[in-house]
Amino acid sequence: MEESVPHITREQAPQGARARLQGQWTAARLAEPAAWEGIQGELQALAQPALAGCEWDLHTVQGLDHTGAQLLWNAWGRQWPQNLNLLPAQRAMLERVARFSVAPPLPQRRSLWKVFLSLGAAIWQVLDHLQGVVRLIGQLLLDLMRLARAPRAGPWRDVSGHLYHIGATALPITALVGFLIGVVLAYLMSLQLRQFGADAFIVDILGISLIRELGPVLAAILLAGRSGSAITAQIGVMRVTEELDAMRVMGIPKGYRLVMPRAMAMALAMPLITVWTTLAALLGGMLAADLVMGVTPAYFVEALPKAVEVSNLTLAVCKSIVFGLLIAIIGCHYGLRVKPNTESLGQGTTASVVTSITVVILVDALFAVLFKDIGI
Repeated sequence: MEESVPHITREQAPQGARARLQGQWTAARLAEPAAWEGIQGELQALAQPALAGCEWDLHTVQGLDHTGAQLLWNAWGRQWPQNLNLLPAQRAMLERVARFSVAPPLPQRRSLWKVFLSLGAAIWQVLDHLQGVVRLIGQLLLDLMRLARAPRAGPWRDVSGHLYHIGATALPITALVGFLIGVVLAYLMSLQLRQFGADAFIVDILGISLIRELGPVLAAILLAGRSGSAITAQIGVMRVTEELDAMRVMGIPKGYRLVMPRAMAMALAMPLITVWTTLAALLGGMLAADLVMGVTPAYFVEALPKAVEVSNLTLAVCKSIVFGLLIAIIGCHYGLRVKPNTESLGQGTTASVVTSITVVILVDALFAVLFKDIGI
């Protein structure tokens, strides 16, 4: 074995077992995988009850730094062994490690009171987020009133750019997902409808489900994960790079320049993306129905207006506008709450996507209850 490799030699002395440490117990040598695994095995073997009173001899150690001292201190159970022979410099090193070494926290049992306090903290956190969102919505209304008074001075270039990035660049992925969803739904429903000889009703089921519910919700979920996260990340990066602080110093309102253009672009793009996604899903369902059930595209197109009232499409467009506004507001809310560090940026982006999708589903359920008598 190489002399500088840290290792332990066990000897049998008249007063009992002796562990003689040799080699360089430094970070450079302990970082080697072979040396680290060997030392770990030897220390575990010496931790057995039969070797509890073992004598530790450090005189032959060639080098000892804080890493090696911390390793020994942990192996000794964070207490001095009964028999220890070492040099003064080594003792000073070990005493320094023992003085500044923090013991791992003991697992604490969660009582009912602590559970109650954690529940209260979670409720206060939710209320804090709700207060921030309400404040953001109020500021958005004030900014829209300012824009209505002076439309020529509005940030139309920002709205146009966000509309392109949010809407135009999302057309391929939404069309692909919508088409595949339509194919899957048509294929699964055909297996059930064929048992009752109700092949023609696939038009009614696909039309109502895709136009009224799945189209808006699917488009909202896709844009929440795609554009909502991008909104949070963009504003969060501005927080990390101190651009938001610079805007405050220059007197540039954040709501008018950051929140309002994104909310307007999302509100305009969401209904268009919803109609686009719904058409792609209907196309996929129509092709699958033709291949599986023999329902021709001509019959599908002719029966669809009779099966689905126009009010369903109107409701879907109105829902999509609300979804777009909520996704934009939530994305801006979490982006403005990002702290100037990368960890907070990642957490804010994740929370923005999860919250947006959850709110979209909750609001869609509310729409379903309130407008259950419309279009059905």
